[in-house]
Amino acid sequence: MVYQGSNEIEEKGMVDWITVLFYLGFVLLGWLNIYAASYDLENAAGLFDLSGRAGMQLVWMGTSLLLAFALIKIDVRFYETYAFLFYLVGIGLLLVTLLVAKEINGSRSWLIIGPVRLQPAEFMKFIIALALGKVFNSYGFRLMDRRNLLIVSAIILLPVFLVIAQSETGTALVYLSFILVLYREGLPGGFLFIGVAAIIYFILGIKFSDGQIGIISEGEFFTILVIIIFTASLVWSYMKRSDVFFMILLLAATTFLIAYIVSLSSVMIDWGVIAIIALSVTALYLLYLFFRYRRKSYIYIFLFLVSSFAFLESVEYVFNDVLQPHQQMRIKVTLGMEQDLSGAGYHVGQSKIAIGSGGFTGKGFLNGTQTKLKYVPEQDTDFIFCTIGEEHGFIGSTIILLLLLIFVLRLLHLAERQTTLFGRVYGYAVVSVFLFHLIINVGMVIGIMPVIGIPLPFFSYGGSSLWGFTILLFIFLRIDKSRKRT
Repeated sequence: MVYQGSNEIEEKGMVDWITVLFYLGFVLLGWLNIYAASYDLENAAGLFDLSGRAGMQLVWMGTSLLLAFALIKIDVRFYETYAFLFYLVGIGLLLVTLLVAKEINGSRSWLIIGPVRLQPAEFMKFIIALALGKVFNSYGFRLMDRRNLLIVSAIILLPVFLVIAQSETGTALVYLSFILVLYREGLPGGFLFIGVAAIIYFILGIKFSDGQIGIISEGEFFTILVIIIFTASLVWSYMKRSDVFFMILLLAATTFLIAYIVSLSSVMIDWGVIAIIALSVTALYLLYLFFRYRRKSYIYIFLFLVSSFAFLESVEYVFNDVLQPHQQMRIKVTLGMEQDLSGAGYHVGQSKIAIGSGGFTGKGFLNGTQTKLKYVPEQDTDFIFCTIGEEHGFIGSTIILLLLLIFVLRLLHLAERQTTLFGRVYGYAVVSVFLFHLIINVGMVIGIMPVIGIPLPFFSYGGSSLWGFTILLFIFLRIDKSRKRT
């Protein structure tokens, strides 16, 4: 489907073969490691045996290559023209999946069509990316206009809610990585700061929720102190008022000092109440600054403080009443609050044993004892990286991670060289997805991230995963191929 005329110059561009070679190399290495992870000592299937995981992955690889070839041949204007149609179809599939899909491994995210199982949530990654590119490339678009910001947020958040309803939390979090795209296109850094702050509040609030300091938990106490520090830092960063920064800290310190002096007189002090008073003093001081100087920034920072405290107070409810028990346990295991080596912590515990047993050089291909004896569940899907660690050791794991990092940096370079906003936004969406998958997957395998069940791109077993990543990547390579040369 190639148009003639105005697009003739652009069609002469070359596909970025460096990225294609990375793709082919990763898919091949993934296939070999899937074979190693699923290898059965008693009933060994060959690499090309379709009854085994490696044989089926080979089928997915072949269809993915055909898919990649077709995507490169489609005219680039097709992707932008029908971006919104793709989005509506994708949302429709998510709704159908939610209504008719059977529960598999705790989630209802798979459509079963005969012998084929498809996960529509995987394909929403490239669909959301196309929709964002289409919106950003519209005439006169400015991200920080309220209407535009609402539209962009809805494009990202609607699939998030639908996928969470399917109990597929990991994929929903992948969609949230698109905030990096918005940051590149003009979203103020304060939004990213708010996101990071929310994560810190959640971790502190849960990690230290068992102990009590007066009327509040230790987690709430420590988080209130962090909120005061963050509030003071925002004043320094956005208002360039170092005097106000130190005054906020001084007021909080004075509140605690007065309480300490009073406690020396044998008066019982509720330090939880004192922390809340210190936070309230900070809030009142910000309101005083607003009415004195009439600068809206003080109100925004005041709202940040109030919202932070409201979020903190909702953390316990969300953790105990919204998250599922297995999700709660995964978070507790990650934060070191529980061991549970026979339950939620079993995957990670066995994964770390497997990686550690590989040592510096590894045990060699098909020689991983933890792998062969099936100690690590889901080892050919979400935990494929522990197979690499056990059989190829520290050296092999490092080489794979460096290659993946170079691959992401290459994609970042391609995104920056785009000559259209549609291409650049789509390119950064691709970078965001791959980077998020890489960090979270490897992080959960080595035990520094919660187990949320997302695959390692091109390495994990699965047709939907491989198709999804292939489509995501090769649409971008087609866009890059057609960029206008200067």
